[in-house]
Amino acid sequence: MTAYDQTPGALPERGRLRRLSWIAVLVLGVAAYLLVLRTLVGTENLNFVPSLLLLGSVVVPATVLTFAATGGRRVVVGAGLLALVAIIGGIIGTVAAGTLEYDTLRRLGALPMFFVGLIEESAKLVVPLIVVLLVRRYRNPAAGVVVGVASGMGFATLETMGYGFNALIQSRSLAALDSTLLLRALLSPAGHVAWTGVTAAALFAIPASAHTGKAVLRFVGTFVGAVLLHTAWDGSNNLIVHVLVAVVSVGGLLVVIHRTRRTLPTAEHPYGQPVSVASAPQGR
Repeated sequence: MTAYDQTPGALPERGRLRRLSWIAVLVLGVAAYLLVLRTLVGTENLNFVPSLLLLGSVVVPATVLTFAATGGRRVVVGAGLLALVAIIGGIIGTVAAGTLEYDTLRRLGALPMFFVGLIEESAKLVVPLIVVLLVRRYRNPAAGVVVGVASGMGFATLETMGYGFNALIQSRSLAALDSTLLLRALLSPAGHVAWTGVTAAALFAIPASAHTGKAVLRFVGTFVGAVLLHTAWDGSNNLIVHVLVAVVSVGGLLVVIHRTRRTLPTAEHPYGQPVSVASAPQGR
């Protein structure tokens, strides 16, 4: 008999602490960022710039990843694999997206926002696709959303570091760097992190589904939805459009995280419960 069987409806103390660990990541990360920023301003020592860039780029995405990975009754994907996915996924995603966008720009003369979304959303799925193909025990949507969030986190972190560095070089102002990092940190859960998390959940649901054809169509629909949301975000400067995209993206991610926790593997269903998940963006 497990601890959950002994106390129905309640989590052991360790489980409760694990579920709240995302708050610790956020608070400690923000505190570390402010400490580094204060030290940089006070000493004018540029050696602290890389630390500021890293902390300003990674804290919020890491908080979302911690929430997705530890919010259930048990850890679905190990921390080691998630770190590997975030690092390799971020590198492969940004390099592949940057190269393809550059090549497309040279051929077309201009790069429509739709192609930007298509290229970046595809690039961020490279590592999650490798995971679902090679690691049998993670072939369920609960693992998929966490792996997707990790890949999106890596991409968002490296991209934000690039934007922050560019802002510092162009303006030679710490204020511009700080405002760039703050804005992109606040918006990161509504962008790459959410879109890749939802899409990867649909991808990982394919092996767990009793109806493969429907699962594939659901994945394609979810992927197209993510690309359209990405296109709307990049292609508009309208605040209302950005707010709507943010609400749909974050809301969709939260719904998928909640629903996929019901698909965790059991003895009867070793690859997860065959329920429909990750379809939130399709009808929006």
